Amino acid sequence: MSSYSPTDPFADPGIATAEDGHVILEGPGGIAITMTAEAAIATGQSLIEAGEQARKVIESD
Repeated sequence: MSSYSPTDPFADPGIATAEDGHVILEGPGGIAITMTAEAAIATGQSLIEAGEQARKVIESD
C-alpha cells in the first residue's frame, strides 16, 4: 500500500496533447482532464503565474 496522500504535491509535470479541437492534460497518477482550447490557454497562463509565485516563496526561504 502506498503512503502517498492526495494532498501531496506532484513533482512530475503533466503532458498536454491536442485532439479533435480539444486539449487533453494527462498528469501523474492517472489524472486526466479534457478542455476547450480557450480553457486550456487560460489554465496554462494561470499555472505559469501561480508557479512563478510559488517559486518566489521557495526561493525566499
